[in-house]
Amino acid sequence: MYHEGNRRLQDAFGSRALADRLEERLRRDRFTDDDAAFIQAQGFFFLATADADGHPDCSFKGGAPGFARVVAPDLLAFPDYDGNGMFKSLGNITVNPWVGLLFIAMGEKPQRLRVNGRAQVVSDDPLLADMSGGQLLIRVTPVDIFPNCPRYVPTAQGLEPSAYIPKAETPPVEPVWKSFGSFADVVPPRRR
Repeated sequence: MYHEGNRRLQDAFGSRALADRLEERLRRDRFTDDDAAFIQAQGFFFLATADADGHPDCSFKGGAPGFARVVAPDLLAFPDYDGNGMFKSLGNITVNPWVGLLFIAMGEKPQRLRVNGRAQVVSDDPLLADMSGGQLLIRVTPVDIFPNCPRYVPTAQGLEPSAYIPKAETPPVEPVWKSFGSFADVVPPRRR
């Protein structure tokens, strides 16, 4: 789980033994039932990807709780919803499958879970039919799953879900920016 850069800093700060103990006690490559329940209770997560040259990108992914789901001990899946059409994250995955996902619960009992692994973008997966509004499916095979100390996670009360979350049999709500003169003429026909 650690490379030489991690080890140099661990040694400089005297934390190598702690890092090794955390890996020994907390790291796993299969989802537990608790991991699955936590992930499926979240309405968002952060997705880190990199292109073929290693240039990073970090993206917010949101939906109704359960949009990201553990479908097997070694598989997490989530839909791609219509967005800005840049396909930064998914484009990166097609040339470099390594991803990092960070799930955070803010509230009375903050919690964080990291999932690092390999991802694949698919368009013909049967799971996609069960994910309202999904246009593609991302399948993540975990390599490292581990909880992360939540001490710096802020508490947040009264968080309301976004009005843009896809709902079954309900036309999608389009963001206003897609109607701006500088973008309206290039919005894909499926969403005009």
